[in-house]
Amino acid sequence: MSTFPRTPADTDRSGTVPTHRPSPAARRAALLAGVALLSLLTACGNGTPQSSPKTLPGTAGPASGDTGTKAGSTGAADPAASAPAKKTGTGKGTGSGSGSAPASSGSVAGGRCHTSELRASVGRNDPGAGQENFPVVLTNGSGRTCTVRGYPGAAFVDASGKQLGADPLRSAGTPTTVVLAPGHSAWSGLTFSNPGISGAGTATPASLIVTPPDEKDSLTVRWTGGEVPVSGNASSVSLTVVRPGSGA
Repeated sequence: MSTFPRTPADTDRSGTVPTHRPSPAARRAALLAGVALLSLLTACGNGTPQSSPKTLPGTAGPASGDTGTKAGSTGAADPAASAPAKKTGTGKGTGSGSGSAPASSGSVAGGRCHTSELRASVGRNDPGAGQENFPVVLTNGSGRTCTVRGYPGAAFVDASGKQLGADPLRSAGTPTTVVLAPGHSAWSGLTFSNPGISGAGTATPASLIVTPPDEKDSLTVRWTGGEVPVSGNASSVSLTVVRPGSGA
């Protein structure tokens, strides 16, 4: 019977420790652990963040300051980020707020009456104790409620518009605000001494020019009250503050 020759690998060697080889699974685990450790050391070494830069709200540029085009981007700004926010509501002041423009002082109740909104007239004389007393009436001819307060201005003029006598004086009184609804009136008392008693120089005016309180424009009223004092003794004419009513 023939025999195969024995190789050195097959020869028993006394005193030699058998070599232990790791299994394939153990080798794969060791390899994966080494790769993970290498990646961690690389990241710690260069200090570079591994995540993509974040985008600031409302802008197209990244927070890191990188101006390059991001992957998948066209390089244009995000329309949703740059477009203005849409307004809600109908745009006619029907939202949760008032939505209406603030009312001007001339359009609310209590706003001052303007000359263009008023009509002027002179009421019937109410003489007494040597005095002539005429109510100068201002009537609200507008469609809104407005106010008058204080003293009106007044002057007698002839047919050519020349003033007769001095400006009226202001009688002592405390001004109050008079609220005039449409069609309502306020009046100021125009008073002077009877020229026949005082002996003052007289003239017969064609008109009385009336300026509403706090206004610059005037109203012209035809004067039918006869002669008025314009010079000499007791020629002064006076006006009172306006008060509600027509003075009748």
